[in-house]
Amino acid sequence: MKLADRCIVVTGAASGIGRALALRFARERPRGLVLADLPRQHDALRVLAAALEAGGDGRPPVPAIVVPTDVADEASIRALVVAADARFGHVDVFCSNAGIIRDGSEHAPDADWDLSWRVHVMAHVFAARAVAPGMRARGEGYLLNTASAAGLITSLPSATYAVTKHAAVALAEWLAIQHGDAGVRVSVLCPQAVDTPMIQDRAGAAAAANDGVISAEALADCVVDGMDAESFLILPHPQVLDYFRRKGSDYDRWLGGMRRFARQLGSLPDPGPR
Repeated sequence: MKLADRCIVVTGAASGIGRALALRFARERPRGLVLADLPRQHDALRVLAAALEAGGDGRPPVPAIVVPTDVADEASIRALVVAADARFGHVDVFCSNAGIIRDGSEHAPDADWDLSWRVHVMAHVFAARAVAPGMRARGEGYLLNTASAAGLITSLPSATYAVTKHAAVALAEWLAIQHGDAGVRVSVLCPQAVDTPMIQDRAGAAAAANDGVISAEALADCVVDGMDAESFLILPHPQVLDYFRRKGSDYDRWLGGMRRFARQLGSLPDPGPR
């Protein structure tokens, strides 16, 4: 998909990957950008919107609106889409990007499991419910869902992250199959470590950074290239594809190797009560 003259929604836009995506998309001359994040991020969103509307650094001025949004709440996502439609006509591209991470094993608090499920899975469901029918009716549209390499391989420090990111990939697969013939394209973004606040000062960051930390700007370039090619898997760290293939070719060997890697990193979680 070419992004020129498109209305693009980006959740988690106040910082990190979301902010970098919005700035990179602006270089493609979209019709408008809709910036969403939690209400407490309103000031950061306003600063970003002002930068987008002013242009600069190789970016043309792009109309942008700010919509405080809790992606874990379906009514909030519906309100986001209503605001986007009212300002820009309809949503062409929905980047469901917001994410969280909490380290821990299966004994992580239920609240961490519930929130991870809603942010990493149900937010994508809510977005598809809100925009896929209109995309199908128009015969085109794009869902870009941010998952993680953890959704193809795993996350050693965090069970909640690994499980829900796997579910995010599975959902993206299902959406691509169900809506592809109607012109709705789906990509799932699966990076390893990206230089964002999410990995900074985390005890489990060493495992994520094993193959190198890339900038959010480099990731955003990869995303635009991937969307241009309409690739389902967008892999800013190309070695992830090799890992994924090895996993599929010999699952038991892969599990054994991951156990050894976890011991080396000292990242095996607390087994919890016995």
